[in-house]
Amino acid sequence: MNKRITVVGLGAGDLDQLPFGVYRLLKKMNTVYVRTMAHPVIEDLTKEGVQFVSFDEVYEKHDQFEAVYEEIASELIQKAESESEIVYAVPGHPMVAEKTVQILLEKEESEELKVTIAGGQSFIDDLFTAVKIDPIDGFQLLDGTALKKEEIHIFQHIIIAQVYDAFIASEVKLTLMEKYPDEFEVYIVTAAGSSEQVVKKVPLYELDRQVELNNLTSLYVPPVKKEEQTYKEFSVLRQTIAQLRGPNGCPWDQKQTHESLKKYLIEETYELLDAIDRQDDDHIIEELGDVLLQVMLHAQIGEDEGMFAIEDVIESITEKMIRRHPHVFGDVHVESAEEVVANWQDIKAAEKGKKELVLLDEVEKGLPALLRAHEFQKKAAKVGFDWDEADAAMEKVVEEWQEFLEEVKTGNELRRQEEFGDVLFALVNVARFYSIHPEEALTAVNEKFYRRFAYVEKKVRESGEGFEAFNLEQLDAFWNEAKTLGL
Repeated sequence: MNKRITVVGLGAGDLDQLPFGVYRLLKKMNTVYVRTMAHPVIEDLTKEGVQFVSFDEVYEKHDQFEAVYEEIASELIQKAESESEIVYAVPGHPMVAEKTVQILLEKEESEELKVTIAGGQSFIDDLFTAVKIDPIDGFQLLDGTALKKEEIHIFQHIIIAQVYDAFIASEVKLTLMEKYPDEFEVYIVTAAGSSEQVVKKVPLYELDRQVELNNLTSLYVPPVKKEEQTYKEFSVLRQTIAQLRGPNGCPWDQKQTHESLKKYLIEETYELLDAIDRQDDDHIIEELGDVLLQVMLHAQIGEDEGMFAIEDVIESITEKMIRRHPHVFGDVHVESAEEVVANWQDIKAAEKGKKELVLLDEVEKGLPALLRAHEFQKKAAKVGFDWDEADAAMEKVVEEWQEFLEEVKTGNELRRQEEFGDVLFALVNVARFYSIHPEEALTAVNEKFYRRFAYVEKKVRESGEGFEAFNLEQLDAFWNEAKTLGL
């Protein structure tokens, strides 16, 4: 290999922090390439006769840091080709928060390039000292130029490097405010460990307003200690549900099963749909939380029984979404939403293979029970599985009602539920013969009941008494008044 680049670190602060071996190497070079001249060591070394060539002008050419780092690495490789061996100096340590160095190392083999890391002092040790923390408790080192909220673990010490200026500080602030309260106190640390060290504590919302920032600035975010500030974390929700079902948890939650929770999932789903219909964002948030609670309870039951955990649920749906969206995650091209749906159905059919489907599988599983019964009967009727006339369907209602009454006398709860379901199913059949849509009919009567009962409640309030002051006959009189008023 005839292209050699030696990378050295200039440390986090002044010349006194520079390792002696790095100092000697820099002193003997005719020219040293540096990512930026904005470093106190460079000023001192320039006074001692070291010649520097910087890439500061590259920052002015691009809007994205990734493009800046790629161009710097490319130029360094070109310099090494013409000069055989060059020295490249970066702030801190070459292997800590230095994207240009990582790019050079990635290109080392393909470019017939030899990259040597000659050392330097990282800013991390001095930053730990400046903010007086022990990293054994767990910490993260994150890049301020590419910060993502999903990467942030609020229970650990967090150091965010490369907070160069107010723009980056503003982006970092907005990202952190998705996880932390606006008033959460953070520490701006500049030139850690040097004679110019500055540590300033500010509330998060003032991060981009309070202090002059430069390439020696890092941000320290302490772990969250207050319990109420952790409620946005998925891990806290999971731990809460596990505790509710644990040995010292809630007796109601402990005794729930997949079967016992079914009705609650249905109820919460309808309450969510109602909130959506009302376009009430606060209630949508609340009801989505209630639906998520049901998901978490089912997942915790699965984990308690040793069958599956929430991670399996997440993995399953993530894998399915990626597999069924090749136009997003693959190389399939689609022109419209209709093509997306068609493609989805083709993939779904391929996944099911040659499994023989029942005719009723064509009915959507997510329909309300009453509507699904209606659709089942329509499908069956199309192939001749149906009564010839409405009278026969009504006789079936009477038969099922008698069977229900018999089960009422026996006290068998499961049989009672089954027979009552048969009554409802038979009534749906009658409705179909008279072109009555059962879901619409029940929805209409629900609304009618709501209006009339609201009138009854209004009359009770107007009396100055509570419901307990009225018997059923008196309440029924109010109900009849509502009927005469057309409610």
